[in-house]
Amino acid sequence: MPTWGEFEAAAPELAAAGRRLIHSRGDGEALLATVRDGQEPRIHPINVGIIGEHLYAFIIARSPKRVDLATDGRYALHTHVDPAAPSEFSLRGRASLVEADDVRSAVAAQWYFTVDESSRLFELHVVAALHGDRPTADAWPPRYSSWTGADG
Repeated sequence: MPTWGEFEAAAPELAAAGRRLIHSRGDGEALLATVRDGQEPRIHPINVGIIGEHLYAFIIARSPKRVDLATDGRYALHTHVDPAAPSEFSLRGRASLVEADDVRSAVAAQWYFTVDESSRLFELHVVAALHGDRPTADAWPPRYSSWTGADG
């Protein structure tokens, strides 16, 4: 599964737009969709961060999204949209649990807030990305650009 860095190397302009929109609110707020076999998809508010060449999320231990990511792994992520400049960015891929304590500690040291010890760190691998560019609310229709990796 491609890391954020591999996506960024393959589609630098798209990744730059995504990075800008992920960090536009200052704390990586986005919406995460998860699935689990036999159940309907779920939507969750989340904080994500690009640290080094990886896209990460800390997930509360008892959260349904943690169970979904640990058992199925498929996700879709959508950035929040600013009504004044409503560009959008979305990703699809698979998440993997990061169990290396040194990686978890390094990411937690750069995180937006103090991470609880019970939170689990997941890396979000990128298999597809979509950017809809709307520099103003009056700019319609959006100008779309996309990327799909070999695993998508």
